[in-house]
Amino acid sequence: MTYLASAKLGFPKNKIMGMAGVLDNARFRCFIAMELGASVRDVDAMVLGGHGDDMVPLVRYATVVGKKVEDLIPKDKLEAMVMRTRNAGAEIVSLLKTGSAYYAPAAATVDMVCAILNDEKRVLPCAAWCTGQYGVKDMFVGVPAVLGRNGVEKIVELQLTGSELAKLKKSADHVLENVKRLNL
Repeated sequence: MTYLASAKLGFPKNKIMGMAGVLDNARFRCFIAMELGASVRDVDAMVLGGHGDDMVPLVRYATVVGKKVEDLIPKDKLEAMVMRTRNAGAEIVSLLKTGSAYYAPAAATVDMVCAILNDEKRVLPCAAWCTGQYGVKDMFVGVPAVLGRNGVEKIVELQLTGSELAKLKKSADHVLENVKRLNL
């Protein structure tokens, strides 16, 4: 959707961004907070890649009040949270019975709009135009980005492990497959 908006609108690439990363990140943070009985405001996390089964929740970067969640939650429960994050949209739709998940997407959009309008320089995981960051070039994919009055002002490159980078590459390849189907 982000690529299509860019192609059709012709805006500068930094003015186009997708909210899936913020949405998926909010869900991941919520699951961590629920597990620990903590406030979601005290949970920091990062979800990269495309929106769907191959998104990349970075467990290694998730913290609660500065403490690594890997030290607070058993590995099997963390893996279950990662899977639940990947499937959260479908889970919500099945609970609603009709319609679609719209509360979390609306909240994600509000976070992004506030970051831009208030020139907050917030780092949020959103679909941003990559020009080689993380080995991704000339496409929109979910990465940590600084959002401010100029839209995507900078992409933040985290140190990823080989496994994390491979998962992000796989996710980006899936996004590219979908873009190619647009025949633009």
